[in-house]
Amino acid sequence: MTRAIVIGASAGGVQALSAILTGLPSQFGCPILIVLHVPQRNDSLLVELLQSRCVLEVKEAEDKEMLQQGTVYFAPPGYHLLLEKNMSITLSSDEPVNYSRPAIDVLFETAADALEHDVTGIILTGANHDGAQGLRAIGAAGGTAIVQDPQTAEVPTMPLAALAACPEARALSIDEIVLHLRQEAA
Repeated sequence: MTRAIVIGASAGGVQALSAILTGLPSQFGCPILIVLHVPQRNDSLLVELLQSRCVLEVKEAEDKEMLQQGTVYFAPPGYHLLLEKNMSITLSSDEPVNYSRPAIDVLFETAADALEHDVTGIILTGANHDGAQGLRAIGAAGGTAIVQDPQTAEVPTMPLAALAACPEARALSIDEIVLHLRQEAA
């Protein structure tokens, strides 16, 4: 059973995330942790925008916060987002990974370590390779690995890199990802 869902996105990710999050019902039972590469000046505007469109609670993650079911946590600009074994969040200002802070790989690798087969990782549209190694770690731990179908991604570089690193990942359209999540959390 999935205990948490981790999602990584970059270029084109706001639209993809909006489509996914607005497709989830209010009784959705899993916490969702998201790393989205955005310029640092756009910190809380995205959270406010998505909260206005979603029935789930959408918030910026806070250090040492315990995960709550049906809540969406965004990595704050300038901080890596890590998941601990006790289902709490840690924020880190360590060096950028793949030129990014927050880095998708950091979230995914810590989620794989913390939850092993009980995590679902999803890589969405983006113009770099961040998240590919993290998705491979989730797959290797027995978790569920999903990639936005590169043919449907605004920028296919990240999904293609993730599929190359984690060939067992399922390539799904945004609508198929929503359907999968709804079934998984039912």
